[in-house]
Amino acid sequence: MKKIIWILLDNRMGSVGQAKGIEQELDPNVFEIVEKKLTYSRLSGLPNIIRRNTLIGVTNPEILKDNIPDFILSTSRRTVPVALFLKKHHPHIKLLQLMFPGHYGAKKFDKIFLPLHDANKKILPNFYFTTGSPHRINAKVLQESEQLWRNRFADLPRPLTALIIGGSIKGKPFTDENAVSLANKVLTLKKQIGGSLLITDSRRTGADAEKLIMDILKDIPSYHFLWGSKEDNPLLGYYACADNIVVTGDSVSMCCEACGTGKPVFIFEGQNWLTPKHLRFTKSLFDGRYATKLESGCESFEKGKVLYPSAEIAAEITHLT
Repeated sequence: MKKIIWILLDNRMGSVGQAKGIEQELDPNVFEIVEKKLTYSRLSGLPNIIRRNTLIGVTNPEILKDNIPDFILSTSRRTVPVALFLKKHHPHIKLLQLMFPGHYGAKKFDKIFLPLHDANKKILPNFYFTTGSPHRINAKVLQESEQLWRNRFADLPRPLTALIIGGSIKGKPFTDENAVSLANKVLTLKKQIGGSLLITDSRRTGADAEKLIMDILKDIPSYHFLWGSKEDNPLLGYYACADNIVVTGDSVSMCCEACGTGKPVFIFEGQNWLTPKHLRFTKSLFDGRYATKLESGCESFEKGKVLYPSAEIAAEITHLT
């Protein structure tokens, strides 16, 4: 008989993307996979030490009442109290967690999946570490996306360099100086290798930084999808069709997805921007030969190792059946 696994999702796209990556690696012959998309009120912003094992802040608790599962995969800190609530009422459930859930209730989880850059925390026996975070980029996704997008980029000179830009993080703005530095480093890279750019940014980039970058790179042939565009998001097409990828180190998800392609990945760290946690993360990618730093001579990094912790995590979940 198949094991039922509920995947608790909220509206945070980073955690949803990580969960989708694991979901696509779970064997449908072993698991009946059910996504539970939770909605919240402002009370969900209370610390988990207050919410504890309750449904405080959940506005659609009715979705949790039928066909009680064997496993629950909680995908963010906000979903932790829901998982603990269900465990309280149904003790047979095995609890799984992506990212550190906070100290309250951590020992209740059968397995907590953490990236190596979180290994500075007090380690519990139920921790399972991976390099980077799970994501959705595998050979099938790349093949399908390449077929969908290749004609859009067919007229651009090769090699194609995807430029994936994040921006400000908590307490750390993406300064004009870092925007200019990023653009100049990309300009130097393209002078060495030629070709075109596939550019995208995010809400966190900011209009001023976006303009600075685009002005510096304006003479390089490009396809761009900038924040606010109403067109189809080409990010998967960028991963699939690019010959190499430049990505900013502020986003664990973007860096891990880029490294999932196995293509040369160049990570921009900037100055006085990334937190110690981010720098531990980028170092783990450099040490593992998944990526290299965006700097002079980086073009010699011709192939990265494929980073795909989703399959590793799915296998570990299967071992718990």
